[in-house]
Parts: sequence; C-alpha cells; structure tokens
Amino acid sequence: VPRIRTRLSPTLELEIAVPEGNWLAAPSIESDRAVSAYLGFEASIRPFRRENAAPDYSGPLTAERYRKAPIHLLTTASLARLKALHPEGTPDPRRFRPNIVVDMAALEGSFPETEWIGRKLAIGDLLLTISEPCRRCGFTIIAQDGFDHDPAILRNLVRHNAHNLGVYCTVDRPARVETGDAMRFL
Repeated sequence: VPRIRTRLSPTLELEIAVPEGNWLAAPSIESDRAVSAYLGFEASIRPFRRENAAPDYSGPLTAERYRKAPIHLLTTASLARLKALHPEGTPDPRRFRPNIVVDMAALEGSFPETEWIGRKLAIGDLLLTISEPCRRCGFTIIAQDGFDHDPAILRNLVRHNAHNLGVYCTVDRPARVETGDAMRFL
C-alpha cells in the first residue's frame, strides 16, 4: 500500500516518512531500515545518478525507470473530466503521481493534455516538449491516505481516454518551478 510519504526539506533534500514514523533523510541507513521494516522485506531508496545524490552519498545507484521522459504533467481539467465520468470516485492527483499539476478550467468532454502531444510549453523558465500520453496501470486503483480502492478509476480511463491520463514531457531547458508559475505554449 503506497502510504510512505516523501517531501523536500527546506534545503531541498529528500525526506521520507513511513506511517507513524518521523521524517528521515533519504537515502540513508535510517530511511532504509524504516522502509524495510514497514514493507516487511529488504528495501532501499537510491538515487538514479550521482549528480542527483546528496554530496555525502556514496552508496549504490538504481536503474532509471522512466528514461523516455522524466516529467509527468497532469491538468486539473483532466481530473475534472474523470470525476464527471466517475462521480463517486476520487480522482486525487496523488493517485496518479504527477511531477507537475497544471490548474486549468475543465473542458467539456476533454482530457486536454492528451491533445498537446508534440507541443512545446514553458512553466516559468522551464521549457518542455510534450512527448507522449501517460498510460495508466493498476497502481491508480489502490487505496491511499484519503481515498479508497477504486477499480472504476482505471476502467473509465480505459474506456474514455485509451488507458491514459496526463502526459510525459522531455526537458528542453531545466529550471526551478514554483507553485503558481504560469504555463504557456511556445
């Protein structure tokens, strides 16, 4: 069950917390112990690249899972469309794990970002190319803090948006993004 939480510290370092646990720096021996104890098997948190690791981290790296596009973007308009299709469901963005959520008005009958494939956009100084739709898996139906197990979430995406919700983006120019930065097409 995905109840392990993450956040960035004020100094932008990754921290994790298992249920009923304190926030711990990650990767670290302490965070690995906490995650392993919570899951009931050996587990660890590792960076993908040395440049993404804390300066004092010298442990192993993990294979990148999302090489084709590092950013997953989702709009509130698509979440509203999913809610209209499945009113008793909870299309909370945490269910879909996006890196960026764009707040925009709902568009009747539309998952708008699915129509943006190939377009370039800016969010603040960050420049992205929308490369492909994000195909959803069974993880989206699993209960999390604040919402229940819901197979109809995925069934509606299969029926009404070819299994997709959100889009993957490649980074053309990296930049820091702040909450409230405007999105614009280029």
